[in-house]
Amino acid sequence: MSPAVEFRVERPTDRTPPFKFSAFTRVGFSDTDAQGIVYYGRYLPYFDTARVEYLRHLGLLKLETGIDDPHEFVMRASSVEYFAPARFDDLIEIFVRMARIGRTSATFECAAHRAEDDVLMVTATQTLVLVDLDERKAAPIPDAYRECIRAFEGGDLD
Repeated sequence: MSPAVEFRVERPTDRTPPFKFSAFTRVGFSDTDAQGIVYYGRYLPYFDTARVEYLRHLGLLKLETGIDDPHEFVMRASSVEYFAPARFDDLIEIFVRMARIGRTSATFECAAHRAEDDVLMVTATQTLVLVDLDERKAAPIPDAYRECIRAFEGGDLD
């Protein structure tokens, strides 16, 4: 009987500075287009998953904190650049970091690499705004949230 091998979908990493965290996903058949490559829009859910794993790792998901308030982060802007294609069954490592945290917004950077050969395929910069859902207005990011991010990202955070 062979020893069990632990496979994690996320991990802290220092392999690609300034990124300190990555998450893995595998390209499914339904993610590909008629040419057999990942449809460009499928990278957005990959980045969402990596961002959620990043926040889970830091204990900042709403479900883990038990916070019951009407505040949620919503997407304000997303910019994506494509460099190389991914294909069905490729294992993709998505590096994610918070690059900037403002009064009401946070900007994430993502970089998707093919795990097999470490080719950079896609990058993204995404800005989310904390919104009070009852008032439909931007809300200040709590100091505790800000301090947790700053402790993890260190001097790489603007």
